[in-house]
Amino acid sequence: MTQPRVQRPLRWNVWCDWRRWLVYTHRWLGIAGGLLFAVWFVSGIVLMYAGMPELTESKRLQRLPVLDLSLVSVAPGAAAAVVGASPSEMVVAMVGSRPVYRFPHAGRWTTVYADTGELFAGLTTEEAVAVAKRFGRDPAVTVEYDRLLTGPDQWTLQAASYRPLHRVTLRDENGTEVYVSNRTGQPMLETTSSTRGWAYAGAVLHWLYFTPFRQHGDVWLYSLIWLSILGCFGTLTGLVWGIWRLSPRHRYRLRLEGRSVTPYSGLMKWHHYSGLVFGLVTFTWILSGCLSLEPFAWHPGTAPTPEQEAAVVGAPFRLDAVSVDALRQSAALLGASVAARELEIVQFRGRLYLIGQDVETGRQRLISIQRPSDGVRERFAAEDVLEAGHRAMPRASVVDAVWLQEYDAYYYDRSNTRRLPVLRVRYDDAAQTWLYLDPFRGAIVRKEVLLTRINRWLYHGLHSLDFPFLYYQRPLWDVVVIVLSLGGLILSVTTLLPAWRRLRRHGRRPQRYSAARSRR
Repeated sequence: MTQPRVQRPLRWNVWCDWRRWLVYTHRWLGIAGGLLFAVWFVSGIVLMYAGMPELTESKRLQRLPVLDLSLVSVAPGAAAAVVGASPSEMVVAMVGSRPVYRFPHAGRWTTVYADTGELFAGLTTEEAVAVAKRFGRDPAVTVEYDRLLTGPDQWTLQAASYRPLHRVTLRDENGTEVYVSNRTGQPMLETTSSTRGWAYAGAVLHWLYFTPFRQHGDVWLYSLIWLSILGCFGTLTGLVWGIWRLSPRHRYRLRLEGRSVTPYSGLMKWHHYSGLVFGLVTFTWILSGCLSLEPFAWHPGTAPTPEQEAAVVGAPFRLDAVSVDALRQSAALLGASVAARELEIVQFRGRLYLIGQDVETGRQRLISIQRPSDGVRERFAAEDVLEAGHRAMPRASVVDAVWLQEYDAYYYDRSNTRRLPVLRVRYDDAAQTWLYLDPFRGAIVRKEVLLTRINRWLYHGLHSLDFPFLYYQRPLWDVVVIVLSLGGLILSVTTLLPAWRRLRRHGRRPQRYSAARSRR
């Protein structure tokens, strides 16, 4: 007689146990993300010292052709009218032996010849090679044309405004590649074998900045955001579980190690200990990395609004007021003070100025185009910059206006490339706006509101540890960041072998199940 089948009661006490879900969640998030975390920590250390390849502004200016305005016959306003543009800035430079005007238009740089008024149609292969060879400054080096890039490659993902790009290879000992813009006729990027290699080991791995992935902007962005969110969740669950399982009274008795404060042995013991020591820092790094991607647009940017820029500039940009003779006269007076290879036409409080930077010393000077008799100056008058600060926020009162001779916690740069002094103006509006005005260019260089200041500490403070008491104390800052990174690396790599073993066991289960069924 067949015995009736007994219905077993559901084990609600097991499946509703929060500890079970906590440990399973942490375990499988760790298995899925352990290798990625390890890559993030190693590449983060590299990123401290080597970023993406770039062409510094000083080197770019030094390699440009000597500026010659004797052939200029078209006024800047007429050049902008060729393409129907209303630019907010304009650059006077050379392409080969011909002067050009260059200005932003429709999200890209547009170039017009200053001698004929014709739209710059781009460079031929031979012309691009000539530009790159002149940039290299070594006539003995063989220069080879590579290709015309209409889309991005690994190093030009952010160069849409300059494309198409000619990529030219210099057969030198550094493996140099020069990218020449077909829209400006000038080099815009230089890479070498060394900078490319370090960039792969640092920035590319850290940001998952692989071209096929990164060029799909939204997919890349939200993938990193959700990876970071899952990483935060995995780290938090590990912290909770690690503290829960810690026993200061040595109540765990292990077979080979005797009594212990942890129930784990081998690699998992080191994972437990490193998680207790470095888990919180790991969580803050992942969280701040997520905030760097500006998830869900929870705060505005630090660029000034168009209304604030217009108030300082004195919009609209009045290029019609610049004649060829006035441009030449101003450039000649400016050239007596600085050896500039490129000049900028800017507007400040309704007046147009010419700005040039010396290619050797890096010092900058400016002169009024409409009133060149006022002479060459280093920067705009302090009272004019202060008045511009008042006009930038007409519906708010100024709380204070301070000339910063040193960096503060929001306008700063360890390499000292940001100019000082700068005028910081604070307002009493609802957003608690701060504006930083550069007297050398007559422009707002940074805007801070309450939310961006909070983001500054949550992102830069937690991610780069750029706290004023530590950030400028090198090599102390380097030691602290590297030690914390190595701790996070130990936390990550100690899971890799146990994760592989667990995955291998789970992978064998279907085989064992299939073998058991075949024996029935």
